[in-house]
Amino acid sequence: MNRPLSSQLRHPRRSARGFMLLEALVALLIFSFGVLGVVGLQATMTQAQTTSKLRAEAAFLANQLIGTMWSDRPANLPNYATASCGGYDRCSDWAARVAAALPSGTATVDVATTNVTISIQWTKSNEEPHTFTTSTAIAMNGP
Repeated sequence: MNRPLSSQLRHPRRSARGFMLLEALVALLIFSFGVLGVVGLQATMTQAQTTSKLRAEAAFLANQLIGTMWSDRPANLPNYATASCGGYDRCSDWAARVAAALPSGTATVDVATTNVTISIQWTKSNEEPHTFTTSTAIAMNGP
């Protein structure tokens, strides 16, 4: 038994009802996952940028101390070693800059004749400790 055409137009098939709503919900779900991915990427980029900035700051501070040691050689070079740094103004000022510039920043300076090794450590909250180490030789002769 066939229904008249006008009856079919007024009453769409029951299986097609709600299909548009389901499509909209699936599209919203896909869009939400995309937004969450972008937010996660932004958080990761911000963390990487902060870590990179702190590493660059540590390298700058180490090179700054090396420059100071070059200008203060040869007699005062042993005063930059970690054990005697607190009693020498140039070194203690530099150590204070390390503590101010880096989160939980500390530094170790090892002076062995003309070889100098500077190690700077810092720790951001909820992260593992980071270390920047550099070594150089500072000649004892000259003006």
